[in-house]
Amino acid sequence: MEISEKAPAKLNLSLDTPFRHQDGEPEWRMVMTAIDLSDYVHIKTIPNSKEITVQTNTGFLPCDQRNLAYQAAKLLQSKLDKPEGVEIEIDKHIPVSAGMGGGSADAAAVLRGLNKIWNLNMSREELAKLALTIDSDVPFCVYSEPALVTGRGEKITPIGPLPPMWLVIAKPQASVSTPTILRQIHEQHLNHQEVQNVVSAIKQQNFDKMCRHMGNALEPITMKKCPDIIKIKDKMLQFGADAAQMSGSGPTVFGISQKKSRATHIYNSLRGFCKEVYLVRALDSLTTK
Repeated sequence: MEISEKAPAKLNLSLDTPFRHQDGEPEWRMVMTAIDLSDYVHIKTIPNSKEITVQTNTGFLPCDQRNLAYQAAKLLQSKLDKPEGVEIEIDKHIPVSAGMGGGSADAAAVLRGLNKIWNLNMSREELAKLALTIDSDVPFCVYSEPALVTGRGEKITPIGPLPPMWLVIAKPQASVSTPTILRQIHEQHLNHQEVQNVVSAIKQQNFDKMCRHMGNALEPITMKKCPDIIKIKDKMLQFGADAAQMSGSGPTVFGISQKKSRATHIYNSLRGFCKEVYLVRALDSLTTK
């Protein structure tokens, strides 16, 4: 059987980590949204086989067990009574190593797709809990809708659509290693974020309040490795963004505007400064066009 799944990128409108668990893993408090910049994942199952293969249209990604989509297929394959192999083809559009969850989005797409093909009948909550064993962003990507994300990343609470807005996304040329950034977190030194205020602003459809309370506690850490982050933020605000910040562990920066005309101006102004620039909308759900 075959199926194709959309794998949207994610952005962090608010990100904080208040403490570490005893095993060293961070506790997260984040407001996340999916956007209409997506990879596309085609999944084909092969009867009487246990082989898993991954192909992509980019040479930057591993296609073996290091690939998160491969790991997702392996995880669900273990739940089958009879052997079936999996062929995965990934059409990449999400920038790699950008803090936008591209690999996690692909893994979540494989989980959703194989859940349907194999009639596993797992709920989104069950898939999200399972997805945490792959990466902390995969549970959110299973949902891919505006949500409060807590715990180690597996507790997903949908919060409804964002206020109407446009997003301009710019990725600096540098790439950042998420594990490297996470090792440098010292919770007592972080500028902790008002995550709940962002949640309430979204529920109230209060764009200005959301902009006032947005923030990313990891931003100062990543900025030391990638000074272009602050340059891009400053340019976005200079060109008229209502708010601008880094997503995830970086280095991608996004700016938001209520007006498409202003967002288009920001987009056009940044293209001469940054090679990878995108003008997108947020997704209310995976069915949002």
